[in-house]
Amino acid sequence: MKPSHAFLAAILALSVTGTWAQWQWVDKDGRKVFSDRAPGSDIPEKNILKRPSGQRSTPSVPAVSAEASAPQTTAPAPALSSSAAHGSGVDKELEAKKKQTADTEAAKRKAEEERVAKAKAENCARAKQAKAAFDSGVRVSRTNAAGEREVMDDSARAAEAQRIQGIINADCK
Repeated sequence: MKPSHAFLAAILALSVTGTWAQWQWVDKDGRKVFSDRAPGSDIPEKNILKRPSGQRSTPSVPAVSAEASAPQTTAPAPALSSSAAHGSGVDKELEAKKKQTADTEAAKRKAEEERVAKAKAENCARAKQAKAAFDSGVRVSRTNAAGEREVMDDSARAAEAQRIQGIINADCK
């Protein structure tokens, strides 16, 4: 880098840091507030902890909006500094996002619970149907691993009936 470029870069860096002026004060709730704007007139001088260099000791007055200049029929609301209004807006947005996330999670949980309940109801109906077939005394056959059909003997029927009864006990509540 040429010396003239380094000099220009240094001047540019110094001029940019002036735009990052930071105010720091304690608000009425005792929280530290950091902002690039001066606090409102409702913040006492003793609560201003840090101000940018070259700033006067008097805080700026918030700008008056078009709504505030219109005639009011009700009692005026207390004025908030622009940083306090912005801070509470962020809190409201954060709360809204948290609520939306919680609602989404609750909806997912409810959908999953409904899916599980539906599967249990289907399993219960199938198990009751199979139990009725086993209790009827009809010969029941299965297909083994080799693909051959085999008729169940009494011990296999009893084991299968016990397994089906376990399914009924678990899913038919």
